[in-house]
Amino acid sequence: MVVRSARSILRPATTNEPYEIIVVDDASTDSTTTVAERSGARVVAVNGRQISAARNAGATQAQGDLLVFVDADTDVPRTVVGAAVHAMRAGAVGGGARARFDGSVPIYGRILEWLWLWIQRFGNLASGCFLFCTRQAFEAAGGFDKTLYAAEDVVLSRRLRRLGRFVILPGVVITSGRNLRSHSAFEVLRVMAGFALRGPAYFRTRHGPWYGRHRDDPDHTA
Repeated sequence: MVVRSARSILRPATTNEPYEIIVVDDASTDSTTTVAERSGARVVAVNGRQISAARNAGATQAQGDLLVFVDADTDVPRTVVGAAVHAMRAGAVGGGARARFDGSVPIYGRILEWLWLWIQRFGNLASGCFLFCTRQAFEAAGGFDKTLYAAEDVVLSRRLRRLGRFVILPGVVITSGRNLRSHSAFEVLRVMAGFALRGPAYFRTRHGPWYGRHRDDPDHTA
């Protein structure tokens, strides 16, 4: 999944802006680094197994004034990247896009997808699989919270909203449904319950399917 999606991410964006692509390799065990380097991306190696720290590492290495964060297992249409750049050039401090899962996911996964899209729309929150912001706003917000192992996207969205206009684009990105296919409804709902009761503080340790062992993904392709 990661190798296939890395190729997708590395497609040039439809924009007249100059750009660079930075791939943060956080202790991967597949050929993501090889694919990225062959495609002309700059690879930054870290070994912390922490999403927020990996994102911050990429931002630190970036040279531009506009930042776009994309998960390795997410397919972003070129038009969405172009819309993100346009929004920031028009004055938005940041934003995101609606996200849907790829492949077949359990019924509870579709319910969660619908619920998140509703929360995203009315709460004006970006999904971590695709989040963009200006460098100035990113630095003013303190970047991604390094004390968190998940929900760093929710926290950064809230901080950015306090700084200026934060937009959710009408375009859709497709992200992996692997965690839903590889974990039971009980495992995922337990994590959601913890988040509902304690908020982002619940993720100050490695809770959740992002860090634990999981069953093989039946939809996995290299």
